[in-house]
Amino acid sequence: MSSNHGLREWAGVGALAVSAVAVGYLAYRSLYCRDKCCKSMVNQEIQKDNPKVVHAFDMEDLGDKAVYCRCWRSKKFPFCDGAHTKHNEETGDNVGPLIIKKKES
Repeated sequence: MSSNHGLREWAGVGALAVSAVAVGYLAYRSLYCRDKCCKSMVNQEIQKDNPKVVHAFDMEDLGDKAVYCRCWRSKKFPFCDGAHTKHNEETGDNVGPLIIKKKES
């Protein structure tokens, strides 16, 4: 009878350990997913062979106004073609272009 009692205790400890591992694993997966796999890339197709996409312009070359894409969906990137409108409708985002214009005197 004593060995049966010890066996039940070990079974209880084992069940508790398995439960703790399962809860820990589920917590880890939910935190890992939030930090890593649920995030998506902003740049999905532009210059993917470059380690970093960078554009530089001289202020003198901009003219009176320059409109730049910030949603990474423009077919004229780095210039805006209005693609953010469709992106915002599909995703609920609120991104718009960067507009640089000369200060009027």
